[in-house]
Amino acid sequence: MTKLSHLPDRALSVRQPWAWAIIHGGKIIENRSLGSIRAGRMDCRRIAIHAAKSMSEKEYRWGVHKLQEHGVRCPLPADLPRSAIIGSVDVVDIISQSASPWFGSRPGNHGLVLESPEPCDPIPAQGALGYFAWKPAGDLAPLAPWMKRYSATSLFDDLPMRFKEPPAKPFGSPKPR
Repeated sequence: MTKLSHLPDRALSVRQPWAWAIIHGGKIIENRSLGSIRAGRMDCRRIAIHAAKSMSEKEYRWGVHKLQEHGVRCPLPADLPRSAIIGSVDVVDIISQSASPWFGSRPGNHGLVLESPEPCDPIPAQGALGYFAWKPAGDLAPLAPWMKRYSATSLFDDLPMRFKEPPAKPFGSPKPR
């Protein structure tokens, strides 16, 4: 695992399970609006990935579904650290279009192209918008009550989660322009 001294001093906060997917699941594009890229002073460099504090059940279920579409099995919610630096990655380009299935389809969407993910043991830290200077602080986010329902005590732990119908998108449809 990466040592604290080898982690970049700038980080980007990403909600789970997408932070995990960047470091462990082959997610090669982090989608952002051009406004958030400019406001966050995002550019090409090595950055730490911060797993944001919040994750709703709706976001988790949507993430599990989307990751399964990419052939990636998402960990249980209790196994997704939050409020922590979980690794680092190189941002090698900022794009406005891509044929990659990781690139979002919203009008005006842009993406940070990511390479060379390297995990580290979770380091508790507070997040912020855009690229931010991080430092170790606080504790990992505690489990929310809904997360405890997804326990690993099932007889079918080795089977992926299934949905009768795809879960609802957590943020709704994009606004027409």
